[in-house]
Parts: sequence; structure tokens; C-alpha cells
Amino acid sequence: MVELDAVDKKIILELLEEPKASLRSLAASVGIALGTASSRLKSLQDRGVIKGWLVDLDPAAIGWEMTVIVGLRIEKGQMMEVQQQIAADPRVFSVYDVTGDFDSIAMARVRNREQLNALTKEVFSNDGIIRSFTHVVLNTVKESSVVPPF
Repeated sequence: MVELDAVDKKIILELLEEPKASLRSLAASVGIALGTASSRLKSLQDRGVIKGWLVDLDPAAIGWEMTVIVGLRIEKGQMMEVQQQIAADPRVFSVYDVTGDFDSIAMARVRNREQLNALTKEVFSNDGIIRSFTHVVLNTVKESSVVPPF
């Protein structure tokens, strides 16, 4: 775990609010010198706290109308292989090892019921999958990739 001081935390919170902020406006918002902001930002990247810069797309705006969450029961000894096959599909955006009723949870986006049917038959019916439980998301109340723990 990387130790973050108050300045690091302020920088992260500012970037979460305004990812396209210039270095100058970031420094002003945090209340530090431009050079300090630059070195702190580089340090956060070097330490792996900030992994990259992403574009946040609206899935519905580009035709991905349905989000599905799939619970999977996987045959013993085949977890890694099955998860890698699932993760390779471009419609799948997350794959997790979990505790509880399932061995793994996968999340995917599809354009319509026809694509959901194809995804289920092509990906979630592969060898090694004992059973899949598909849940269609009706409404997204909140979706965030990271919530800072401070």
C-alpha cells in the first residue's frame, strides 16, 4: 500500500473532479506551487497510484443498451483458464473472483437481447462453466471505477 499525505489526497480528489485540469489550475486548486504539482503528479504515477488517463464513455450513447452481471459456477481446477477466456471477449469489461454463491462474477455490455443471447451461448456456456446466472441491469443508480478511501 502506498502512503499518501494530505497533498497527494487533495491532488487525487481534484483530478477525480476535473480529470482534464491543467497543471496550473491543479496547483492553484490544491494550493501548491506549479513545480510541486508537477513532481507530485509524476510521483503518484511512478508509484502506481495513478495508473493512466481514461476516456469515460457513456455506453448508451454508443449503442451499448444493456449491462449484464453474470454469476458463474466454474469447475474445480479450471478457474484461471475460464476467466481468461471470458475476459478476452470485448463485450466483457470486468471479471472478478468472489466469495459466496458464485466462483466468479463477470460484467458485460451488449447492444440488445440478440447480442445477450449470443454472449450467453458463445462465452458463458464454455467448457468449464457449470452454470451461469445472468442479471440484466434495469437502471444504473451509481457507477464509478474508484471511490477514494479518504
